Amino acid sequence: MSDRVGEDPAMPEQRPNRVSRRGFLGGTAAAVAAMAACSPRQTASTASSGPSPAGEVDWANEPFHGVHQAGIATIPQTYGTFVAFDLRPKTGRTELQRLMRLLTDDARRLTQGVPALADSDPELAAPAARLTITFGFGPGVFSAVDAEDQAPPALRLPSFSIDRLEKKWSGGDLLVQACADDRLTLAHAVRVIVKDARAFATVRWVQHGFRRPPSTQPLGTTQRNLFGQLDGTVNPRPGTPEFDRAVWVSDGPEWLRGGTTLVLRRIRMHLETWDELDREGKEFAIGRRLSDGAPLTGEKETDEPDFSALTPAGFPVISEMAHIRRAHVADPGMRILRRPYNYDEGITADGRSDAGLLFAAYQASIERQFIPIQRRLDEADLLNQWTTPIGSAAFAIPPGCGPDGWIGETLLG
Repeated sequence: MSDRVGEDPAMPEQRPNRVSRRGFLGGTAAAVAAMAACSPRQTASTASSGPSPAGEVDWANEPFHGVHQAGIATIPQTYGTFVAFDLRPKTGRTELQRLMRLLTDDARRLTQGVPALADSDPELAAPAARLTITFGFGPGVFSAVDAEDQAPPALRLPSFSIDRLEKKWSGGDLLVQACADDRLTLAHAVRVIVKDARAFATVRWVQHGFRRPPSTQPLGTTQRNLFGQLDGTVNPRPGTPEFDRAVWVSDGPEWLRGGTTLVLRRIRMHLETWDELDREGKEFAIGRRLSDGAPLTGEKETDEPDFSALTPAGFPVISEMAHIRRAHVADPGMRILRRPYNYDEGITADGRSDAGLLFAAYQASIERQFIPIQRRLDEADLLNQWTTPIGSAAFAIPPGCGPDGWIGETLLG
């Protein structure tokens, strides 16, 4: 099969509403470049000039092509939607090639503020609002193409004692992560992707998240979750050797080099019981001050915690079961990249919040990085009293592609 996106996009016969699309896909890269040049454009990946003033419209387009997929090292956007699909029966390598060529074409256009081909609502494609669309493969994809030996280790996660997983938030064969600073742009992009995947896969679950917009605080500010705590203080920093070692795959399956892995955990936060805890108790459970995120042994957020420090009574200042002690990884190159989003589904009939965290963790190796941390948290983490994981899924994130390629080509091509 050719590696060009538009040369042979033959779609399944059960999709008569997309037949006209067969003639349109030729010359995709040139068409995207021409149309994108007509739209307001500003690359925000490095954002060297800092955030725009609050209230200013952001017309930025994040680059789609590259060694890595966008949406990982990208400055996190305000809104995130995660969609997991189950492959339809008899969806094999040929069908997956067609699907990923099609979805790649959608993504390379939409992320530049350009309507997808045969887009029924082309006016909704702009502004791009820093839209990124990231694709991932679950265990089912490898089974469908008889390539289980090409899956990264631990893609099927072990069970943990704290888990109370619900099927409606767990698993999945194919993942689409879409993030943007405008919710209308995001909703349109997700609808296009879901519509074009319909002949090949069914939606298993959809999860929506939010965080503070980049324009409301200085660039690099650590986000707060619904507990009020800073989440991601020790993240590896993009552009550093530690980030590259922690996030991008450099060994293992050849097809995944330059890609990464994603573990997505839906963690329900018991906000009502958390609210009953006094501030000192909250900080004791976390091991950091809520005001500025500094460890209980330090003065500022970035200070290294001193786990050997003792109180006058001889007890550890940072509890043996404090969250930051249990999650601590000394080697920066073995840390995980946290890219979390909050979720809030409203108030239940009994007046309780259905809210929590979409904990998105990117790492080069689930086996060597994520699982050891999660096992320590599972054994003894004070925050377990106020949190419950109710969803869990893991995906291999293929490397990026060039203008003539498509996401997943290194495995499926």
